[in-house]
Amino acid sequence: MTVTALPNFAEPPAKARRRGLNRLKWLRRALVNMRRAYLVRLLGMDLAPSAELSLSANLDRTFPIGVHVGANSYIAFGAVVLAHDRTRGLYLHTRIGENCFIGARSIILPGVKVGDGSIVAAGAVVTRDVPDDCIVAGNPARVIRQGIDAGPYGRLPTADRQEHSLAVTGLT
Repeated sequence: MTVTALPNFAEPPAKARRRGLNRLKWLRRALVNMRRAYLVRLLGMDLAPSAELSLSANLDRTFPIGVHVGANSYIAFGAVVLAHDRTRGLYLHTRIGENCFIGARSIILPGVKVGDGSIVAAGAVVTRDVPDDCIVAGNPARVIRQGIDAGPYGRLPTADRQEHSLAVTGLT
């Protein structure tokens, strides 16, 4: 599929239509904010106010002060962020940098640091530190691309062009 360049608009590019549960985005945002308040105020996690979490993301509640999520990062559904390992008696700080995207059903093991602007692919098992500005995937996760330019929430610069071309052709 070829991605066409965005024309120069006086108005913003076309966006995908809101369908299904996206119409209830206000309710989801309220629930996420209540969950964030619980995780930060009661459990002591270090979550940036602009960090986004899926309602089904699993953050370690056994050692909650060991979970750190940077600004403008997104943790997708079913992702697991661990800060402890009971079998080895480890209680380590796990850090996710700024502008990161943690893919669906991925696992971040205790003591791992995900660098700023990095993307963890869906289903990846991250066993070692992830450098800044790269994409990791697999089990164990390996760097598959370096030097990326991820924006807020790990969004790639080509994402707006792709969304525009799909919306214009009516595929969204």
